Amino acid sequence: MLVRVKAGEVIIRQGDPADRFYVIGEGEVEVTQTLPDAVEPRVLRRMGEGDGFGEIGLLSGSARTATVTAVAGGTLVALDGDAFLDLVKGAGITSPYAEIQRGAAATAG
Repeated sequence: MLVRVKAGEVIIRQGDPADRFYVIGEGEVEVTQTLPDAVEPRVLRRMGEGDGFGEIGLLSGSARTATVTAVAGGTLVALDGDAFLDLVKGAGITSPYAEIQRGAAATAG
């Protein structure tokens, strides 16, 4: 499904349930995370065309670990969580990829 986003629009909010995986077709997003004792979120990275996000919560079955906000308007390709999991399981990459992402999530916090 194609999702159009406007600059400043929150696509994923930290703490929300994971439901979709996204690939950026056009535009740019900023990934931020708020630590428990922090007042302000910290910027983890910026992502652009061809980059994907939203996999950590889907693979680990956890809530969203970061907030993703559109920096510039654009278009995302959204894949339903169940379809994403079927796709990566079918490719045989769920376990290794999930371990990589768990490690990345642990070092981000």
